[in-house]
Amino acid sequence: MSSAAAAPWAQAPHHLLQEFEYFLVVDFEATCEKDKRIYPQEIIEFPSVLVDGATGRIQSAFRRYVRPKYHPVLTPFCRELTGIRQEDVDGGVDLGEALWLHDRWLQAATGIEKPAYFDRWVNLRVPFQAVLGGGGRVNLQEAVRAAGLQWEGRLHCGLDDARNTARLLVEIMRRGSKIAITGSLAPPPIQDKEEEQQPHTSLCSGAAGACYCGVASRGGVVAMQGRCRGGATGGVATGRPPWEPSAPTSCGPTELVAPPIVTSGSV
Repeated sequence: MSSAAAAPWAQAPHHLLQEFEYFLVVDFEATCEKDKRIYPQEIIEFPSVLVDGATGRIQSAFRRYVRPKYHPVLTPFCRELTGIRQEDVDGGVDLGEALWLHDRWLQAATGIEKPAYFDRWVNLRVPFQAVLGGGGRVNLQEAVRAAGLQWEGRLHCGLDDARNTARLLVEIMRRGSKIAITGSLAPPPIQDKEEEQQPHTSLCSGAAGACYCGVASRGGVVAMQGRCRGGATGGVATGRPPWEPSAPTSCGPTELVAPPIVTSGSV
C-alpha cells in the first residue's frame, strides 16, 4: 500500500505533498503559580510527538519529567493544573539529560542524528487561521474543536496537549495546507548603512506572519516570552502555543513538529 493511500488526508481533494518528511510536535509544561509568575520558570515535563509527513500518522512519542533546580517543590496550583506529581519531578532528570535522551529517541525513530530543530519552527497559528479563518485568539482546546476534532486526554498534560496539537496539525494538512517554516533563530542578513537607519518593526498582532517572540533556555531555565509565541523547525514544533490559554496561568512554554518543530505555545 502506498503512503498516500495510508494518509488520513488521502481522500482530501486539495491535499498537498509536504516539504518535510517528519514533524515533531513539542509541548513543555513548566513550574507555575496562580495569578503570578514564577521566576525563573523551569521545564518540568518534556514531551514530543513524531508525525509522519507522508501519512499523517503519529509514529512515536517521547516524554521525560524534568527535575527543577530553582523551585524544586511544585506549588499546589501547578500540581492540580498539570497533573504532575511531586514524585514525578523528584524522580526526573535534569534538562540537559532530557535533551540528550530526546536526541537519542529521535535518532532511533528517524535516523536523524542531531538536527538543529530548535533553530527553526512552525507557528501553527498561521496555517490554522489560513485554513479555518477567524481573527480572534483561541486556546488550544478551542482550536482542536474548531477543526471538528474531539479533545483527547487531560488538558495541560504536556503529552496529551502535544498529541492533540499533532492531530490538529494533521487535520490542517488534510484540508490542503502546505506547512512551511514561519520563523528561525538565524542571524539577520547584513544590511546597508541606509537600511540600518530604518526602524525595525515586527508583527505581533496574531495575524498570519505574526512574529515569534523567542523562547530561550539556559541551565534549565525558560526565559520570559513575549505575547506572541509558537514554532517549528524542518519538521519539528516547539514553543508557546499560538493560541491563548483558556484561563490566565503562568505555566511556561508548551507544545507543537525536526524535521521542523511544531508548537502551540506555553500554558
